[in-house]
Amino acid sequence: MNITELTVHELQEKIKSKKLTIKEINNAYIERIKEKEPEVQAFITPLLEQAKEKAKTIQEKIDSGEKLSDLAGIPIGIKDNICTKGVKTTCASKMLENFISPYDATIMNKINAENMITLGKLNMDEFAMGGSTEYSYFKKTKNPWDLTRVPGGSSGGSAAAVAANMVPWAIGSDTGGSIRQPASLCGVVGLKPTYGLVSRFGLVAFASSLDQIGVFTKDVRDCAMLLNVISGYDELDTTSAKIEPKDYTKSLQKDVKGLKIGVPKEFYGEGINEEVKKSLEEALQKYKEMGAEVEEFSLDIAQYALATYYIIACAEASSNLGRYDGIRYTYRSPEAKTLKEIYKKSRSEAFGTEVKRRIILGTYVLSSGYYDAYYKKAQQVRTLVMNKFNEAFKKYDVIITPTSPTTAFKIGEKSTNPMEMYLADICTVSVNIAGLPGLSVPCGVDSKGLPIGMQIIGKKFDEETIIKTAFAYEQETNFRAKYKPTFKGGVR
Repeated sequence: MNITELTVHELQEKIKSKKLTIKEINNAYIERIKEKEPEVQAFITPLLEQAKEKAKTIQEKIDSGEKLSDLAGIPIGIKDNICTKGVKTTCASKMLENFISPYDATIMNKINAENMITLGKLNMDEFAMGGSTEYSYFKKTKNPWDLTRVPGGSSGGSAAAVAANMVPWAIGSDTGGSIRQPASLCGVVGLKPTYGLVSRFGLVAFASSLDQIGVFTKDVRDCAMLLNVISGYDELDTTSAKIEPKDYTKSLQKDVKGLKIGVPKEFYGEGINEEVKKSLEEALQKYKEMGAEVEEFSLDIAQYALATYYIIACAEASSNLGRYDGIRYTYRSPEAKTLKEIYKKSRSEAFGTEVKRRIILGTYVLSSGYYDAYYKKAQQVRTLVMNKFNEAFKKYDVIITPTSPTTAFKIGEKSTNPMEMYLADICTVSVNIAGLPGLSVPCGVDSKGLPIGMQIIGKKFDEETIIKTAFAYEQETNFRAKYKPTFKGGVR
């Protein structure tokens, strides 16, 4: 039995039947990290010794008969833009290289309340700005399916760690596809919940009206289980939604008879790889065979959703990153002599190229004379995108699109061409603009053996339906049993 290949619900069964102990599980993951991390480069701050100690303590409590959560002792990885008390939270930036958070994010309080064990903080694009995890100050994460390729981004460390079996599940954040796109490229399940379902308190802000914490898992059942833990109202987050708690595992049903699936033709057009299209067509045919109603329709938002997203995201980034001034808790240039030099040199030296690019663009669209032409117009288009989705959901239960227009691309292939990198988000950004839930589930591999993801979009706060839709497909096709990362094309 290879412990690290098991899902969380399989690990739970082994713990309950006393076939595995908490100590054995965590030791297996620690050894796996030691073996694969030199190749994959998914962790910024591993917490292996602390994990060993916590596993020992939890096992002692269980052995003494103390009643603990069903998830007690289960390992987890955390994206490094989520505040963790007493542990570095760097956002993969030189600006926060030595920042140790004095408090835990709300999501960490929930994870700690379950007695889960954090194995480390995971790599990402700097301040979550990027689609390949090549823009980290510390390292470039590799895709476990092919180490010469990117894992996607910005939550590439989280996706790669799950795909490489270095953690059974992980937390990420999604501003324009930063969970779903790397989930697709790494062949795992990735869920971006409805905006407001999961507290953002303690998530380092990139674009506050778009950011949302979500999950990476090996299968859909684990996805529902982890969403149960992290969702819920939080008075510390003014954008948190007051809705009744739900048990998302009740949505794990195979029956999709009568389910109405909308297929927007604009998301299958120019720019979408032919092998990606073919996999999606086969998946949609599978849904038809299972009794779902599949219909093509027009959702004419793709052409302007990307521009809208980047105007709003960069504007909010420009505002949010203003706090990193070299004065308070961030990097300060040793060369600076005056107050003006502290601001200028500290920000110039500590921010990476992509972050600077977005700050400049955001400052421009917010500036006097351009605000109405760009930012105000983008907010108006945002309302239009929401309305288009609302109209579609009057007819359909879910909307299905490709998650990414291509499979994983080579490291360095797009990092010098920002426009080409931004186009990789074409299928995902509209979901964030409208605040909807979106889930990526693997639906095949291309001729190079690289995974392809299918995006299932639902109505606001209707995670149950997208989980049900994904679960039915997953059970029918059994992706995990057929395909595994190969770690080919080593780059060392």
